[in-house]
Amino acid sequence: MESSLVKDSPLLLPLNKEKTVYDGFITVQERDFRMRILLPPDRQVKRARLHCCWQLKHLLRGYEHIVKQRLQQSTDLVSFILELKTVLEVGLKSHPECRSIPPPQYYSQLISEMETLGWVKLLFIDTEFRTLRLNAEDSSGRQHVLTVKLKPKLLPPDPAPGHPSPGTVREEAALAWTRGGLDGREVREEEHRERTESNLMNKHPAEAPECSADLPVPLALTWTPQSTLDNLHKQFLLVLESLTEFWDVLDEIDSKTWILEPEKPNRSHTMRRIAIGNNVSMKVEVDPRHPKMLPECCLLGPEHVVTPLRNKLNANMHLWNPDSSVLHNLRDVLEIEFPSPATHEKSSFSVECGICYSYRLEAAIPDQVCNDPRCGQPFHQACLYEWLRALPSSRQSFNIVFGECPYCSKPITVKMAGQKS
Repeated sequence: MESSLVKDSPLLLPLNKEKTVYDGFITVQERDFRMRILLPPDRQVKRARLHCCWQLKHLLRGYEHIVKQRLQQSTDLVSFILELKTVLEVGLKSHPECRSIPPPQYYSQLISEMETLGWVKLLFIDTEFRTLRLNAEDSSGRQHVLTVKLKPKLLPPDPAPGHPSPGTVREEAALAWTRGGLDGREVREEEHRERTESNLMNKHPAEAPECSADLPVPLALTWTPQSTLDNLHKQFLLVLESLTEFWDVLDEIDSKTWILEPEKPNRSHTMRRIAIGNNVSMKVEVDPRHPKMLPECCLLGPEHVVTPLRNKLNANMHLWNPDSSVLHNLRDVLEIEFPSPATHEKSSFSVECGICYSYRLEAAIPDQVCNDPRCGQPFHQACLYEWLRALPSSRQSFNIVFGECPYCSKPITVKMAGQKS
């Protein structure tokens, strides 16, 4: 019996060598409930006394007669614990309101911390007071949002009115379904234990919260049991300041060029696809830690247009000046002027795919172009790949398909990374 009990309820342990007193927790649906079982000297389960914490008493309200019945009918302690767990599972299903909630000290601590931080910085808080969105402004006036998901220690809800509450008859610490109850000494011990457990739970929050924000680098904030929301916010402001130069670089590119991708950039994006001309563009990947250095560049478009630009990039790379802006350097190195909102309409660069006749295919835009100068028709990579694969005249080598342009029949190739056959 002992081995089965340990296996089924490892947190419920005997307190004496006669094994007539068991104390600890039983676990149901990933929730632990404190209880004590007192057996008579002959260890007959039908004469046992059960003492439960107020959370368990609250959950079992209305099921006392069933527990009594199971206690009388069970042959040993293991079978009774299994029966009790079944009753508790039914109780949890029929009481969806019995969700775990933080102790009152959690809310008072949270309000105190928000008063220190400033309520004006609170953009949102959920109905459970666990997820907060805090506003932060960097030195350039950009607005940022820090999402904080707190992890308070949880307690089940208070009992309904007219029943024992955690601060009153919880100190009974018992449901005595059979005869007897706790004597004065046992009650005092139970009071002390539950007060100690409650105090430990009320340290808000002992576990580090989950923090997230739209950043181009991982958000690493330090946390100790003494940390507060104000500490987190100040650390977040320091992170924002370290990225100010990076966002200055991208803001200039966004305002003075036509950005093809991403369609709606956020503060975490490091890539920009900049329009250069009709069916010609350049992908630029800016390093958040070294934003003024030469970024990773990839020219896209017909080879007869891209090749001269690529040659200029390689030949003029030594002219890159880290003291100048990235956009100014790109102009000098490529020896071009980028189309801007002041000089061009974006529709000039939004040429639809020659196969699906749309500009955007989910998040993708046409990035494959026929190299014949007289054609220059753009295609989505996925569209062209599927089109060429379906033609009997095309041939495939690994994930590259060689075929003919759907418009001019000149040779064209397309690569599809990770494409499944």
